[in-house]
Amino acid sequence: MRPTELLHQQGQSIWLDNITRSMLVSGKLQKYIDDYSVTGLTSNPSIFDAAIASGDYDDAIVKLSSTGLKGEDLFFALAIEDLQQAADLFLPIHKLSAGVDGWVSLEVSPLLAHDTNKTIKAAKTIHERAGKRNLFVKIPGTPEGLGAIESCIASGIPINVTLLFSSDHYRGAAEAYQRGIEYRIQKGLDPIVGCVASVFMSRWDVAIANEVPDDLRDQLALSIGKDIYREYRESLDNDRWQRLANSGARPQRLLWASTKTKDPNAPDTLYVHGLAAPLTINTMPGSTLEAFFDHGNVGEPLPQDGGDAKEQLSRFEAAGIKLGILAKKLQDEGAVAFIDSWNDLLARIEEKISSHN
Repeated sequence: MRPTELLHQQGQSIWLDNITRSMLVSGKLQKYIDDYSVTGLTSNPSIFDAAIASGDYDDAIVKLSSTGLKGEDLFFALAIEDLQQAADLFLPIHKLSAGVDGWVSLEVSPLLAHDTNKTIKAAKTIHERAGKRNLFVKIPGTPEGLGAIESCIASGIPINVTLLFSSDHYRGAAEAYQRGIEYRIQKGLDPIVGCVASVFMSRWDVAIANEVPDDLRDQLALSIGKDIYREYRESLDNDRWQRLANSGARPQRLLWASTKTKDPNAPDTLYVHGLAAPLTINTMPGSTLEAFFDHGNVGEPLPQDGGDAKEQLSRFEAAGIKLGILAKKLQDEGAVAFIDSWNDLLARIEEKISSHN
């Protein structure tokens, strides 16, 4: 049995952190579904920027621009078309899992990360334009984003909360989701609204690679993951959530993102075998998925109580790493990086249009 299949059987969903038009046309995504146990897909501005730079969308850009579309409008037309096709491929999984799995994701403009009202409006627009029941709208879990997440969940819009880094970030995302569900229950609305909380992993280790002893190298992200998983399991066991579950609500699932190993001296599946756990998701770029399929090891599931996370995190603090400050820095830098990618892809679209005029 392939490692990907074994991981799926142990209760963790495997999603692909990538999408390109050629992947859809060539049947590569279908192959991942059929042979690699892939049951969902995520995207972000960096992914689309790279795909557009590759020339994968040249013809489509020229065609759409001839209709008068440009800038963000043209990009969302491209992205929604791709994600609608991907959503259809995952729809059998979505139906078979009764809506738990089989999702795709599309992000609101990163320029809105600190504007609650505009984020809400953008999320509703994407949800309505896509028209797919298994499409998440991605909203950053910034302080301003949390208000938008609560409002969108209350409106019945499935949400992927992105750019989370710490247990505090996760707790904020979980509470925003629960408040949205509580509103729906109070109003007599369907309490089942899909939601995942996406926690970025590898960036922790990159940020402190040259600031800690060798025995702590590439260990921070996994320790953070254990701590967040403890918080996740505790949130599912508390009285507040149990009351919501009793009314028919479903948990917000925990998703591990940014799982490509950046250190060439570390295992290329470090953030896969090190984060195996039931009722969670690991979204992987193609290279990490291929590596885990080829030679991965599922490993032991994360301990429900966090295991040695507290002890390990104390060692990082003793080494001078201010975890709370670093978590905020990583979230802020992540938001800026997505804005940079967003601006790059819009400029690239304009270049593609100009070169064909």
